[in-house]
Amino acid sequence: MHAERPKQYLELAGATVLEHALRPLLSDSRISGIVVVLAPGDEFWPRLPIATTRRVQTALGGDLRQESVLNGLTALDDQADERDWILVHDGARPCLQPRGLDSLLTTLQDDEVGGLLAVPLSDTLKRADQSLRSESTLDRKGLWCAQTPQMFRYHLLLAALSRALEQGVSVTDEAQAVEALGHRPRLVEGSPHNIKITHREDLVLAEALLRTVAR
Repeated sequence: MHAERPKQYLELAGATVLEHALRPLLSDSRISGIVVVLAPGDEFWPRLPIATTRRVQTALGGDLRQESVLNGLTALDDQADERDWILVHDGARPCLQPRGLDSLLTTLQDDEVGGLLAVPLSDTLKRADQSLRSESTLDRKGLWCAQTPQMFRYHLLLAALSRALEQGVSVTDEAQAVEALGHRPRLVEGSPHNIKITHREDLVLAEALLRTVAR
């Protein structure tokens, strides 16, 4: 990002990226609480007005994604029942819309495994060789781009991430860890607008999307 602060604290349409990411979760009465997982020594979070919200608590993150999520789950050890639903959302996804969140919660409320927001892949996929020349075209049928939130029962998510960590397997999302236990998470079609901030240009796109929704 070439920024002076972590990307989740960059300004975007009158708030930080992280505040935008949290707002739809805080606005949904079905979500009883939120754990924001922070890097050790995070000096930006305490400055945000949202940091004093009663339904929000914090935990310290780890070196890997699964370590951070596990730390967040551990913070809920004395609050969550093993059958409670847990949603894991990227702090760098500021454009989640309430209808997408509602679709996820409604679709999965009686599911035995859980699942995630995702969008069917629409672009043509190319496999490159070492000289960056296209050597083949891949079949995109059945391929989806994973998003967040991802939603699983507390006990299942805890078991899946703990096993991945014990086996030294690095997972790129929670669904991958659940798949490794032999389960098949449900794909709930989301929106291509639910983008993750990765490059500076993404901020421009995200601001345009947020301002369009605000109108």
